[in-house]
Amino acid sequence: MAKKVLKFGGTSVGSIERIKHIANIIKNENSQNNQIIVVVSAMAGKTNELIGYSNSISDNFDKRELDVLVTSGEQVTSSLLSGALIELGVKAKSWMNWQIPILTEGEHGNSRILNMNIEEINNFISSGGVAVIPGFQGISKTGEITSIGRGGSDATAVIVAKIFNTDSCDIYTDVDGIYSSDPNKIPVAKKIDKISYDEMLELSSLGAKVMQSSAVQAAMIYDIPINVKSTFSNRKGTKIFSQENIDYSKSVTGVAYSKDDAKITLIGVLDKPGVAADIFEPLGKNQINIDMVIQNISSDGKKTDITFTLKRVDLKKALKIIKENKKIKFIDIHNNDKVSKISIVGAGMVTTPGVTYKMFRALAEDNINILAISTSEIKLSVIINEIDTLKAIKKLHTTFDLD
Repeated sequence: MAKKVLKFGGTSVGSIERIKHIANIIKNENSQNNQIIVVVSAMAGKTNELIGYSNSISDNFDKRELDVLVTSGEQVTSSLLSGALIELGVKAKSWMNWQIPILTEGEHGNSRILNMNIEEINNFISSGGVAVIPGFQGISKTGEITSIGRGGSDATAVIVAKIFNTDSCDIYTDVDGIYSSDPNKIPVAKKIDKISYDEMLELSSLGAKVMQSSAVQAAMIYDIPINVKSTFSNRKGTKIFSQENIDYSKSVTGVAYSKDDAKITLIGVLDKPGVAADIFEPLGKNQINIDMVIQNISSDGKKTDITFTLKRVDLKKALKIIKENKKIKFIDIHNNDKVSKISIVGAGMVTTPGVTYKMFRALAEDNINILAISTSEIKLSVIINEIDTLKAIKKLHTTFDLD
């Protein structure tokens, strides 16, 4: 007998037929005398639909009311799934955030879970019941409904696994594990059987959509092993676990990409202490995240060019802030919103020489120009023209024997 968290994403609960299907998966787990806590997302597309309703009311819809609105999607699936389990003869019950409660802190739209009451749910699952709780939602110390942020159901599942001290955390999705790249774009992408928290964190933060980076980070902090598996097949999934399980024999584990980036270059910035802080401080205060930063100093040491990347949706706002910033002086400003970020990730990069030149040579062979570069111990990212994205992914996938 084991205590398990089973998390089902939006595609897994995307229709009544699918909800009935996962009810059978849960029934099978329950019939093996396992204690089961289920975490569910809203039906696929439902959160976007609800946000669309709010936008039709106002372009600046109240954040408190938006949390009340968008968290209703998980309430629907919690109830439907519990009802489907009861119909199958399984003892089941759904709990809302305020009934447990799931205590959170932080601003509306991006709260984080502090703690939750475990006594009632533990008593229920100990008696053979299946507890169904909503991901994505919580309640503040003042009794306000809060949302954990987009993709928060994964993070909720990991935190539930920690707080309830479960034996495992299974994330069910529409793919049967983590792949070396997007299998929809690269049909020859390979499924990864085992991957470290560090590698998965890099892949998820770089554009891999299977798991949210906040959930991977929480799993790494609390050392919660995660199994990613398919709702729709019985194939063995991917296990995500701690660093001692890293396979150093392979230099590159996967290729990730994102196509929502933009690039800004400030030309002829006066090179003096504090100038970078003067540029980036107002951007940070306006909730604009900066990714890569490259600085080129002129031969006379008086001027510098600073290039940085950010999310495409923040480009116009960032340009306005920079142009209105009286603390900095520059000769010109250039921007490009038709770029993408391509990254290779692998624990083996630490011990394998030549990975950098191999990546650059491969891109050069296909006449792909590199606009910016960023590195870490297990990641190498480049900014390229968006039009070359698919060509670059395929080339790197082949170059590093991932086909």
